[in-house]
Amino acid sequence: MHAIKQSSVYETEPQDLRNQPWFLNLVVQVQTTLFPLQLLHLLQKIELALGRRRAQAKGPRSIDIDILLFSRFVVESAELEVPHPRMHLRRFVLEPLAEIAPEVRHPVLRKTAEELLAGLSGQKVAKTDIAW
Repeated sequence: MHAIKQSSVYETEPQDLRNQPWFLNLVVQVQTTLFPLQLLHLLQKIELALGRRRAQAKGPRSIDIDILLFSRFVVESAELEVPHPRMHLRRFVLEPLAEIAPEVRHPVLRKTAEELLAGLSGQKVAKTDIAW
């Protein structure tokens, strides 16, 4: 697996559990020979190695790596849903995604990242100067 494109880092307000520190978010496009569930398991191992502990749902975390899209595939399993089931509702996902791939199309909603972003309101997101 190797990175092809990476967005800027964005500072974003929490969405579900509001009383916690703001998050840092970015999107990375990768190329991989792994199948979706294999990729998920690899990403979960990386999260554990970086200190991820699942203490509270939607709560503070040191790292959270999600699979947003997997080419044009749709995956529905007990372990994984692709496209990410809430990506179209979250500015903190769509802002960095539209930065690196504005024309990428949601395989179910058939709208581009740019179109989905234009349909959102609220949710504070700010591009940072942080280099990753």
